[in-house]
Amino acid sequence: QVQLVESGGGLVQAGDSLRLSCVASGRTFNSYSMGWFRQAPGEEREFVAGIGWIKTITYYADSVKGRFAITRDNAKNAVYLQMTGLKPEDTAVYYCAASSVGGTNSRVYDYWGQGTQVTVSS
Repeated sequence: QVQLVESGGGLVQAGDSLRLSCVASGRTFNSYSMGWFRQAPGEEREFVAGIGWIKTITYYADSVKGRFAITRDNAKNAVYLQMTGLKPEDTAVYYCAASSVGGTNSRVYDYWGQGTQVTVSS
């Protein structure tokens, strides 16, 4: 069992930066691939970024490539999402998730956090 708790969301202006954090409980954190997803009002949840248990494997949605960076610190059981150049269309609830296989499909993620709101004003 893995429990995930996100933090770091908030209200920012377009062009600003934010760093989301997700801390996991459980001793097997470093065996999971981690992902960030987001869901805007009235929209389906979408993949944002993922990182393998090997830190060098990262992948991003085209909409955030070059602006967002996902990293993990296995010693701290944490995964981060550094967001720069934020746009109003990035406004959503952001969720971190853990998967034994990884990927961009939310269905393969077994554990989810409660989400943190990111609002970007124009």
